[in-house]
Amino acid sequence: MGKFLDSVDAKALRFAIGFPVVLAGAFVFGASLLRRDLPEPLAIRWTDDGGAAFAPFGAYVGGGALVIMVFGWLFLYQAVPLGRPVLMRRIMMGAGLSLDLFITSALAAGLVGQAGVADARESRVDVTVLALGSGAALSLGVVMAFVYKADQQWSMEDDRALQVAIAKELDPDLTRDSMRLWVHARSSVFIMIAIASVFPASLIAIAVPWLGILLVVLAFFGAAFLFARIKADRAGLKVLLAGVVPVMDIPAGSISAASPADVRAADYGGWGYRNHGGTAAMLVSSGPAVVVSKTDGQRLAVSSGSPASAARLAEVLTRVAARARRGGGPAPAAGGHPES
Repeated sequence: MGKFLDSVDAKALRFAIGFPVVLAGAFVFGASLLRRDLPEPLAIRWTDDGGAAFAPFGAYVGGGALVIMVFGWLFLYQAVPLGRPVLMRRIMMGAGLSLDLFITSALAAGLVGQAGVADARESRVDVTVLALGSGAALSLGVVMAFVYKADQQWSMEDDRALQVAIAKELDPDLTRDSMRLWVHARSSVFIMIAIASVFPASLIAIAVPWLGILLVVLAFFGAAFLFARIKADRAGLKVLLAGVVPVMDIPAGSISAASPADVRAADYGGWGYRNHGGTAAMLVSSGPAVVVSKTDGQRLAVSSGSPASAARLAEVLTRVAARARRGGGPAPAAGGHPES
């Protein structure tokens, strides 16, 4: 998904998807306002003598809305890929807009021409609506082709990327002093949670559906809390339960030592977040972890996934703590830190 978004103009993509949908919705709404004045069935093809082929109102309006969306998506998308020439993208954006508006005008002209007619065989396409709509479609398409900025524009993301690049250039050790990782319980634990919740919930749902759903939701949240995101940088150590709930935020200057260890979750009160007796822990399983000693005497234990990541996390925390004690302080927040 990331590679796809990097290869397209995000703003143009949103317009290419959204505009045909909005236009089709406007057509359906307008047709519903004329519904009481239209014959049944409606003419969908005309000859010199009047209507020659017919369809129900729903088929005419629904099929017309589908045509508006499909042709709009097909043509407007040609302006989305960044790899295409700028001139081609501008032309296709204008042409797609013109085509979609022309189709809508033609469909609307057919409806207006049948308004107030008892028999669709006596109807004609309203030439005034068709001419005005076609003229507007052409002129708006030309305007769109000129105003559409197909060149890549500098954005806030580019500003942030530039700031990160400058920070790395000025401080080559910045990357070494930053680490991000996700930790989670073993897959067997999640299988056990699923078995212990889904099967009973399916039986309970027969009698009390909402209670079965509640049991599954609680199991889902319980499993989510066996995930944690760990951030270590020059600001210190942060641990987010389920990736969103902050449970630990330790400034680098408050860390006196950090070392990898092989721990038992039972020694710290079990899985998940625990905080008692001057010891806090965020353990998703027994095994590799980092034990952190604070300057106030408290101890922390954080799961680290593997012995290698435990050693690296301990190394980063030791280094940033030493830097903070020397007065180096955390890196400026605006520069950000790259993900590991």
